[in-house]
Amino acid sequence: MTMVFAVDEINSNSNLLPNLTLGYSLYDNCGALVIGFRAALALASGQEEQFLLQENCFGTPPVLGIVRAMIQILKHFGWTWVGLLVSDDDYGLHVARSFQSDLVQFGVGCLAYAEVLPWGSDPAELRRIVDVMKKSTARVVMVFAHEIHIYKLMEEVGFKVNQFWEDIFPCKFAPPPAGWLEAGGALCTGQEVLHNVESELFDVSNLRPEYNVYKAVYALAYALDDMLRCVPGRGPFSGHSCATLQRLEPWQPPWSVCSESCPPGTRMARKKGEPECCFDCIPCSEGKISNKTDSMECTSCPEDFWSSPQPSGYLLDNRLIAGHIYLCCCPGNIHLSSQYTHESSSLLSSCKLRRQFHHNGMHKPGDVILGGLFEIHYTSVFPELTFTSEPNQLNCQGFDPPGFRHAMTMAFAIDEINKNSNLLPNVTLGYSLYDNCATLVIGLSAALSLASGQEEQFLPQEKCLGTPPVLGIVGDSFSTFSIATSDVIGLFKLPIVSYFATCSCLSDRRRFPSFFRTIPSDAFQVRAMIQILKRFGWTWTGLLVSDDDYGRYVARSFQSDLAQSGGGCLAYLEILPWGDNPAELRRIVEVMKKSTARVVIVFAHQIHMIQLMEEVVRQNVTGLQWMASEAWTSAAVLQTPHLMPYLGGTLGIAIRRGEIPGLREFLLRILPDLHDEIHENSMVRQFWEYTFECRFSPPPLGWVEAGGGLCTGLEDLENVETEFLDVSNLRPEYNIYKAVYALAYALDDMLRCVPERGPFSGHSCATLQRLEPWQLMYYLEKVNFTTPFGDQVSFDENGDALPIYDIMNWLWLPDGITKVQSVGIVKKSATKGEELTLDENKIFWNFDSKQSPQSVCSESCPPGTRMARKKGQPVCCFDCVPCSDGKFSNETDSMECTSCPEDFWSNAQRDHCVPKITEFLSYHEPLGICLTTASLIGTFICAVVLGIFIYHRSTPMVRANNSELSFLLLVSLKLCFLCSLLFIGRPRLWTCQLRHAAFGISFVLCVSCILVKTMVVLAVFKASQPGGAASLKWFGVLQQRGTVLFLTSIQAAICTAWLVSSSPAPHKNTQYHNDKIVYECVVGSTVGFAVLLGYIGLLAILSFLLAFLARNLPDNFNEAKLITFSMLIFCAVWVAFVPAYVNSPGKYADAVEVFAILASSFGLLVALFGPKCYIILLRPEMNTKKAIMGRGTTKT
Repeated sequence: MTMVFAVDEINSNSNLLPNLTLGYSLYDNCGALVIGFRAALALASGQEEQFLLQENCFGTPPVLGIVRAMIQILKHFGWTWVGLLVSDDDYGLHVARSFQSDLVQFGVGCLAYAEVLPWGSDPAELRRIVDVMKKSTARVVMVFAHEIHIYKLMEEVGFKVNQFWEDIFPCKFAPPPAGWLEAGGALCTGQEVLHNVESELFDVSNLRPEYNVYKAVYALAYALDDMLRCVPGRGPFSGHSCATLQRLEPWQPPWSVCSESCPPGTRMARKKGEPECCFDCIPCSEGKISNKTDSMECTSCPEDFWSSPQPSGYLLDNRLIAGHIYLCCCPGNIHLSSQYTHESSSLLSSCKLRRQFHHNGMHKPGDVILGGLFEIHYTSVFPELTFTSEPNQLNCQGFDPPGFRHAMTMAFAIDEINKNSNLLPNVTLGYSLYDNCATLVIGLSAALSLASGQEEQFLPQEKCLGTPPVLGIVGDSFSTFSIATSDVIGLFKLPIVSYFATCSCLSDRRRFPSFFRTIPSDAFQVRAMIQILKRFGWTWTGLLVSDDDYGRYVARSFQSDLAQSGGGCLAYLEILPWGDNPAELRRIVEVMKKSTARVVIVFAHQIHMIQLMEEVVRQNVTGLQWMASEAWTSAAVLQTPHLMPYLGGTLGIAIRRGEIPGLREFLLRILPDLHDEIHENSMVRQFWEYTFECRFSPPPLGWVEAGGGLCTGLEDLENVETEFLDVSNLRPEYNIYKAVYALAYALDDMLRCVPERGPFSGHSCATLQRLEPWQLMYYLEKVNFTTPFGDQVSFDENGDALPIYDIMNWLWLPDGITKVQSVGIVKKSATKGEELTLDENKIFWNFDSKQSPQSVCSESCPPGTRMARKKGQPVCCFDCVPCSDGKFSNETDSMECTSCPEDFWSNAQRDHCVPKITEFLSYHEPLGICLTTASLIGTFICAVVLGIFIYHRSTPMVRANNSELSFLLLVSLKLCFLCSLLFIGRPRLWTCQLRHAAFGISFVLCVSCILVKTMVVLAVFKASQPGGAASLKWFGVLQQRGTVLFLTSIQAAICTAWLVSSSPAPHKNTQYHNDKIVYECVVGSTVGFAVLLGYIGLLAILSFLLAFLARNLPDNFNEAKLITFSMLIFCAVWVAFVPAYVNSPGKYADAVEVFAILASSFGLLVALFGPKCYIILLRPEMNTKKAIMGRGTTKT
């Protein structure tokens, strides 16, 4: 609407374009490239069925230009961490590359992420991009994209955009969607009042793109105004003419000069103090002339001549026409609008050429014409654009013999098909082959020429005049060219079969519905490269790509697939520039030198590698393993002795090699047409002149004088060495061969259609007389044949052929000869998927070791370690951190260490788990041996003492101290010594249950005997007192036995209750040591254990108190002192036992308990029986009744 406003404002301005009314034709591109192309062609050609700007003006004049405005806004607020979103087109991709380059160059900051917003509906990709934005810490997002991208992105972020009117007023225009009215929805009338609603349409507070549109419209208006104000005879065009409204050409620009051109007969004189463009035109003095416009000096006439009164004329160079593009204004050829429409098949009236082009070409007539686009020249020179005359075409330079061989392969295939009576019988194929000169504008114009036809007039009605347009095109060789060509030619639904365009983007069937190819997609080539990287363990590589769609799409696909496959990381990604840019190449090679990556992958064209290797050689960068894409794997220009020290051993992906019998003989039969009127653009003549270094007559000015030879056309090709005749390595040629045959088989299938059984409307079939290119599409999608070489050719749903590549290796022989050998293949089949077959023994490695190089950012982490990412670096750069105790890794490059099972522990190398060391108080360790020995010694001493007492049982010493209790006490002590053995050895259920029960009962038995002994001593003493004889009746033998039995039974009951309620059990304790299993007996019930110990302690304390009270009794009756001392030892040991036991881990707790048992047992044994054994054995004179009774005097 801003453009509408600007046009309306200009029409209201009487000073701008007076007497002229501007109109407009505005189209919606719907955010889709194909619709935008349709609209652009409609604007360029006009919208009416007929347009004749001669005497009578009918229809709408063509639009002069299309507004294009772009704003670049750069604000620097100290944001050094930003995200970048760009649209998936040249605008976005070029911005992304420039933005990243400038960001690095000026050191402004870094990109947190760079994402490409997809065209069309791709919610999964948008969801992934928004997830990246959410996860990133960057708070600033820079977006270089179109409105449609922002709308779709914001839908994912959280917004929804609908049609303007239906969004402003909740209604639908008729016809409404199904169920809309039934649901209570309203119909839009178009008369709703916008003033009553708030809409951003009326927000004119921030007019930025609108202001650019406004300026663009006014720029066109002022240019048109200046052009129409031109004064006749003083115009800038041929003959100082002016442009007129009736014969207006869009290429004619506004007139803006400081001084008008000086005509012949004058010379330029600079105005002093002003720029050199400001001058006066001074007439030549008499006798001098100037026969050129803007002459700097006048030339003196020869001696016999004089200057004429009029300036000399000048000639215009008129070139011959070899090809044209038809953008016709007649009905039926192309009718374009903002909607998708069906192109009519009828051709009416006449078609006027919109533009004429001069192409290098080669043609052969036929019933059906196939087109071809080839790179016959590898560069072009752009003319100077002054726009004071119709611009000249580009000048193609640098003849490419292999490119010409490609074109002739197509000619050979068509010739072979025409000779085949089984394929397309009664139909002769012709061809129109054009040279794209490795320049997009030439390739695109040639494609349009093929699509529209080559003659001035084309009326295939009653009379067939001229050559019909082509039904299919073989080409183009470059991905970028194929993208542009397919975008435009796709509007005609004309099938294009490329033999060399590998960009994965061309598999987008919605954007390129008529594109096919006989070469695999880069997506497959990228996966093949990654398979090779994984095969040799190269995880740290550099990637160089060309600055075009081929390189950019490969870079994106390679990074995505590499991350997805986990095959490695990119050390660097650099874009090789087009043209001469030594500074950028120098920077790229410096990056390669500084990087630790030893493998360099290059997806670029031959010209890029030539320029790159010049800098590599200059800086002497060796020790790299190069990997080549199919674009330069077979480039002979790189296989020179000068470059092989650097490129030797290169591994490359190559197009499948094929055999084409008869091709060389066909090439040898090529002869130039000496009667060709368009010889300037004849590819055969150009080839001939290049090969034989001659020129056809008339030769260029000065050619003969300089010693140049003239071509006769009879020169013998077999007498010259030329790579044109080298058919030993047919790779692109084989793809061209398959492409031509695919079109031929599709056409053959179409013409064999049975009437009433066809695939088209009403089950009709296509006919040769009314053949449409889109009809061929149906059959081309279903084509399936096998070449003489044995390869199957068919296309999948994306137009891609079954992928297969050869893997090549550059062999550098000792004698300096270079050989490119096949070392494997990579292919995809319907049954086995993608397969890589590689013969590693045949590979030549250009290293001293003659082995595969190592290219990693970090060395592999051996078993026993794990990878720890280096902060801020790719995932392939890491440190190897040893696994912690109890964890292991038994694989190389483990991401995590795995915990060992419960009963296992990691070994010293941390690469596997070993059973944990089991720890318990063993009979085999020194501590266990010592305790066992002490236990057995104690047992043995008890047995010896018992034997002594039994032997001397009749002696007074034994009888005086209650021999029965002494015997029982010795037996209990013996049991105490023996029960300690239950605490030694591997804990088992029965030992755990028995050890504490035996310990408790044995000690209660022992202490009970001591307690009864003490009570007997007191009773005897009391009985010796007057009136105390009755007390002995309570301490007879039976009472003593019963008391001991009763007290012991209580402990037995405690033990039974404990074992029944919560029995002790063996337990594997891993809390004390991570690398050990401590086998121990858990008490089960702490209360039970406490009661057991408490009961023993109670009896011991009671015995101690009674003995202490009896310590001063007469010696002859007094055993209380010995009991007191023994109980003191006993209590001291067990009081010390409790804290020692609690604080001793594992087996040492058992050792403490055993020590306490032994210590207390030895204490009792020595304290109670030591003095008696001493008297019995060493002082027998004291072991008499008299001696014992004699000691009974009362102390005073």
